Amino acid sequence: MLAVLLWCCVGWIMPVLASDSHVLVLGRISDNPKAHYEQLKPLLDYVVPRMADVGIREGRVLMARDTQQMQSYMRRGRVDWVTETTAAAVLLQQRSGAEPLLLTERDGVSSYSTVYFAHRDAGIGSLQDLAGRSIAFQNRSSTSAYYIPATELLARGMRMEILLSPMDRPAPGSVGYVFARTELNLSSWVHKRLVDAGAMSNLDWADERRVPASFKRDFVLIRETPPYPRALEMVRGDLDPRVKRRLREVLLAAADDPDAREALLQFFKTTRFLPLDSANEHALEHLKQGVMRITAELE
Repeated sequence: MLAVLLWCCVGWIMPVLASDSHVLVLGRISDNPKAHYEQLKPLLDYVVPRMADVGIREGRVLMARDTQQMQSYMRRGRVDWVTETTAAAVLLQQRSGAEPLLLTERDGVSSYSTVYFAHRDAGIGSLQDLAGRSIAFQNRSSTSAYYIPATELLARGMRMEILLSPMDRPAPGSVGYVFARTELNLSSWVHKRLVDAGAMSNLDWADERRVPASFKRDFVLIRETPPYPRALEMVRGDLDPRVKRRLREVLLAAADDPDAREALLQFFKTTRFLPLDSANEHALEHLKQGVMRITAELE
């Protein structure tokens, strides 16, 4: 197993190898490892003492720069447990054999959907109307503002092409897409008619910091998707079944333990962990198929 890797302000610290089965390694894909370490460590410190009966005596954190690096860590047994957004979790499942352990509820919300919207003067009333038009997504790692809408558009047989900028236009019949980086940029581009439409989570759509009320008055909703899991706890596929079972028990019970309250709050504002039901599993399978197609056709 890999002991610890932290991104500090001066760069990456080289990993220290450890093969001890008594160490539980919690991983995260991060562009801000110092901040994420402070969010991860309290829950890890809560979990480890409660897993002594399966031989766990120490917890360590491992950060990865991107999905590819985390896939490598999980395949090589250097990370045991990962907390991630749904699309990243699906990619880890697909490419490293990681397994979903639990659904993560954050701020009391365990699922979300994607909403598509356009300027009311754009003459767009359905997804099919996007042919020959442009749409803004957030970034390549966003579940709700890239993977889900791109999956739906491809499933409808629509051709997609990446644009050079918001001012670029797609070929006739194609849907051109650009990445706005932030939700506020995304809504601003639609409002200014730089792009014809946008897609983001229903949670961001309801947040006036991301979609100001003055913008929303000029928008029309085109579609809202069925719900998808918001975030997942994943474990590597070859993790000791006893460790996996006990980790699941500890996390499920954490919401009812006052000693876990602060650690959960720091853990990306987690309110509780939930078992995956059949609806969650169906949504994950649909997204998995979409991610495979996006990888093959767009990336």
